[in-house]
Amino acid sequence: MTRYSLLDLVPVVEGGTVSQALANAADLARHAENVGFQRYWVAEHHGMTGIASAATAVVIAHIAAATKSIRVGSGGIMLPNHAPLVIAEQFGTLDALFPGRIDLGLGRAPGSDQRVARAMRRTLETDANAFPQDVMELQSYFANDGQTGIVATPGAGADVEMWILGSSTLGAQLAAALGLPYAFASHFAPDVLDSALAIYRRDFRPSARLAKPHVMAGFNVFAADTDAEAELLASSQQQSFVALRTGNPRQLPPPVAGYRESLGAQGNQILDHVLQCSAVGSPAKVARGIAAFIERTGADEVMVTSAIYDHEARKRSLSITADVMQDLKIAA
Repeated sequence: MTRYSLLDLVPVVEGGTVSQALANAADLARHAENVGFQRYWVAEHHGMTGIASAATAVVIAHIAAATKSIRVGSGGIMLPNHAPLVIAEQFGTLDALFPGRIDLGLGRAPGSDQRVARAMRRTLETDANAFPQDVMELQSYFANDGQTGIVATPGAGADVEMWILGSSTLGAQLAAALGLPYAFASHFAPDVLDSALAIYRRDFRPSARLAKPHVMAGFNVFAADTDAEAELLASSQQQSFVALRTGNPRQLPPPVAGYRESLGAQGNQILDHVLQCSAVGSPAKVARGIAAFIERTGADEVMVTSAIYDHEARKRSLSITADVMQDLKIAA
């Protein structure tokens, strides 16, 4: 029985504001909770005018305060940007405020370009190759095992569910070695999905946290009552992806009818590649897409994501997705 969760980049739409984006995020999280989503994650991105989740721990607190039971966390915190002690303190605080509901997904990408990374870190001396050591240092703070000589307050003893995120095989190897759950970013980086999951499952070592491998995989869903409506809704994210990949990131634009047909070959190649793991359409078409993805990956959870310009249409898409997942459970 595959669980379903939600990744939200807290999109700032064209003509909108950050305040509006954050209010929409809280409303979306409440809706996701009501229709049965397992967890709600936000991601750390910096220097992007269309994403309002840069202060990720603050946004998590905002979402957790607006909900009651859904797990809330990061997908992810980009650990090379931070001292592990700081993250232990932040997520220890979140756990104290919302016990038993906080997830900490960790990634090794900068979540920005080199110019923004330099402004954030002051230098670029932080080594992304030190990610495994940083993860283990963070584990030590939560375990309060004395290895660092520092007691993280808050943080020591916190019951934070830690995940390793990845879009390559490196994260799979680390998650397997540490016995942690693994989330693959197939919603935008699908190239090595199958090999990464195979490595994770093959090399997994049971830990005190996890007895057997646990996989979550990202999947784009744009669901509506008709295929045509869903295709229109999806055009906002398609425009954003093309803008980002061509060096012109922007706020989330309104949908454009016939957008794919208006693109040249290069733009369509970008979208065909980056959105391989997607379902766009009516409930029946989305059900087929999700079922095929689950069959391919054997994922324990599907992390649904989509950037839809109209907030109510986005909520409707989540409702359809939840109905589809419930039907798939019954069929299973």
